[in-house]
Amino acid sequence: MDNNNRLNAKDLINVGIYTAICAVLCCAVAMTGIIPIMMVLLVVFVPLLTGIPYMMFLTKVKKFGMILIMNILMGAFMWIAGMSYYALVVGTIAGVVAELIYRAGGYKSKKMGILAYAVSGIYCWANYFGIFFNAEGYFATRQNFGQDYIDAVTNMLPLWMCPVLLVADIVCGLIGGWIGTKMLKKHFEKAGIV
Repeated sequence: MDNNNRLNAKDLINVGIYTAICAVLCCAVAMTGIIPIMMVLLVVFVPLLTGIPYMMFLTKVKKFGMILIMNILMGAFMWIAGMSYYALVVGTIAGVVAELIYRAGGYKSKKMGILAYAVSGIYCWANYFGIFFNAEGYFATRQNFGQDYIDAVTNMLPLWMCPVLLVADIVCGLIGGWIGTKMLKKHFEKAGIV
């Protein structure tokens, strides 16, 4: 591990590159949300698809702060893209927890990397808070989707689905992280992550 624990330009460039890749993938999946069932399944597809670039990102992470910055940026991106500020709040907290998890593995543990990824990605789950806790306000800005769409999404997302989607997000994050480690086996070996 680098004795210099301060983030440098290279670290921030890596954060920027991998955040951009994950944001593009999130956008691509979010566009399918115009279909009501796909709106519900965002917590499945986002963690599965972003697992590979995120795990590649973890091969570059050797200092505290990189995961947190990425999570803050992803949460802010979700907010700016029209979801809610909940993604930023939850993403920031999840980013700190993910940082601690990955650091506990000495930035060299594949298992801790996968767990860190699964935890860090719950900003995606937080995007549903507007529907769960203030559906009228959430859909007031989405009237152009039509009442049929609003009714379909609301019916598929009663309050009891909130913890179900959290579990789905974490489980799919674990799977996505595992897939990422398998696809990037040589990169992990080169980075000394076992």
